[in-house]
Amino acid sequence: MPNDRLRDALLRNGLTPAAVAEKLGVDPKSVERWMTQDRTPYPRHRHAIAALVRESESYLWPNAVSSEKATRIAQSEVVQVYPRRAAVPSDLWGRLLRNAGSQIGILVYAGLFLVEQEPRLIPLLKAKAAEGVKVRVLLGDPDAEAIALKSVEEGTAGVMRAKIEQVMQYYRHLRDVDNAQVHLHHTTLYNSIYRFDDEMLVNTHVYGFPAPHAPVMHIRKLSGGDLFDTYADSFDRVVAAARPAWPAEMAA
Repeated sequence: MPNDRLRDALLRNGLTPAAVAEKLGVDPKSVERWMTQDRTPYPRHRHAIAALVRESESYLWPNAVSSEKATRIAQSEVVQVYPRRAAVPSDLWGRLLRNAGSQIGILVYAGLFLVEQEPRLIPLLKAKAAEGVKVRVLLGDPDAEAIALKSVEEGTAGVMRAKIEQVMQYYRHLRDVDNAQVHLHHTTLYNSIYRFDDEMLVNTHVYGFPAPHAPVMHIRKLSGGDLFDTYADSFDRVVAAARPAWPAEMAA
C-alpha cells in the first residue's frame, strides 16, 4: 500500500523524491519505494525526513515506532514539570516569546496574568507578527456556558467573564495586525496551551482549583514523539471551532 501521509507531506513541502534522495544521500528509487510501497526507511532516514517535512515519525510511519520507544520519547519531550503556574520562571515566558520564529499560540479562557506579567506583551506580539510569525490568541467566549461553569467550580462566580472582558481590551490592539488573530471559543478547556514554535507550556486544569495553582508542563517537540503533537492537535481543533473576536476580523 502507498504511504499517503509521506507523499502528502513531501508535496506540501515542495519536495520531490529526487530532492529528498539528494538530501539523504540515497537512491531516488528508495524514496519512491518508501512512498509507493510503504517501505519503512532506516531510523536515521526516518528522522531526517520527519525533520524535513516537520512531522513526527510516528505520524509518517505509525508502525515503525514501538510503544516502548514512543513512551521513552514522550518522557524526553517533557523538559520540566512545575507544581503550579506561579513556579514557572518569568524569564522562561519571556525567552519563549522572544525566540519564537514561526508561530505563537495562546489558548486560554482569560490568561490575564500574561499581559500583567509581560507589560510589553502586545507590542511584542505586534513585532513578531510584522516579522511573519503567525500569532493566534484564543480567548473564552464570555457568553459560553463553560465560562460560567468554570467560575462556579472555582467559587468565583462571574469573575472569569470579567477577566475575559478585561483582557480583550489589551488584545484589541491586535485587531488590524496582519498575521495576528484573536478568536473566541466556547470549548471546555482541560488545559491552557501556550505554544512557541516547537516548545509549549501546558497548564493543566484541576477541578476546584484556579489555573495559577495547577501544574504546568514544559514540552519540546521531538521527532518520533506524540506528546507535543497531541496538544498541538488539540489547539488546532479549538481554532477550527472558534470565531473572530471582533466583526472587523470576520470581514477581513
